[in-house]
Amino acid sequence: MSAVLQTENPPILLRADAAGVTTLTLNRPGQFNSLSEEMLAELQRALDAVGEDATVRAVVIAGAGKAFCAGHDLKQMRANHGKEYMQKLFKQCGRVMTTLTQLPQPTIARVHGIATAAGCQLVAACDLAVAADAARFAVSGINVGLFCSTPAVALSRNVGRKQAMEMLLTGDFIDAAEAQRRGLVNRVVPLDRLDAEVRTLTDSICGKSAVAVRMGKQLFYRQLEMGLDGAYQLASETMACNMMADDAAEGIDAFMQKRKPEWKGR
Repeated sequence: MSAVLQTENPPILLRADAAGVTTLTLNRPGQFNSLSEEMLAELQRALDAVGEDATVRAVVIAGAGKAFCAGHDLKQMRANHGKEYMQKLFKQCGRVMTTLTQLPQPTIARVHGIATAAGCQLVAACDLAVAADAARFAVSGINVGLFCSTPAVALSRNVGRKQAMEMLLTGDFIDAAEAQRRGLVNRVVPLDRLDAEVRTLTDSICGKSAVAVRMGKQLFYRQLEMGLDGAYQLASETMACNMMADDAAEGIDAFMQKRKPEWKGR
């Protein structure tokens, strides 16, 4: 099935559902899919709905037109130049980015064209990212006198500190191959293979136990913010709970019996 989230004409966010995968497409191609407050609101609503939908096994974030996402809508920001507005806007953006990591389903950025500033942040906030070989990435706010502080949060959790700081201080672009080397994206393919490569990942994810994926994703992000002892304690408890799930028993039995498992949990 497919659905459209209506806020403007044309709609600024598209939703398509197929075989357990929800694709959310930023649809402001004339503005390089910049993250206006309306776009952020639509994304938040869509992600909240997806998080409650047990039939969705993976989420793909894509962009329409020539770019993935050029970051915040600078024209809108200049037209509303007040601290209260800015605080609300960046809080709204931060909520969207944290929601991506808190969703029970894995999220995948499908990147083509440019991903700059908060657009690069959006890539970094997703669990996985697949990029076309011509894609380019930058946190370029510094070029207009604005250090990309909020994109720095996600970026610094994906790439090394010195590599992140170089991007933040220079605003220079890196190509898709360099983004892969630095750990910002998982896979790089020619544009005509981008959808197929994304589908390879979603097919693999959808073939796994939804219970194990959900528990594992939650554990992954929680333990990253903990000390070593606390991380192992949480991981041990998660493993014990996971082992009590019907899917774990089924998976182990299927492995020993050399057959394909039949997952039951959602």
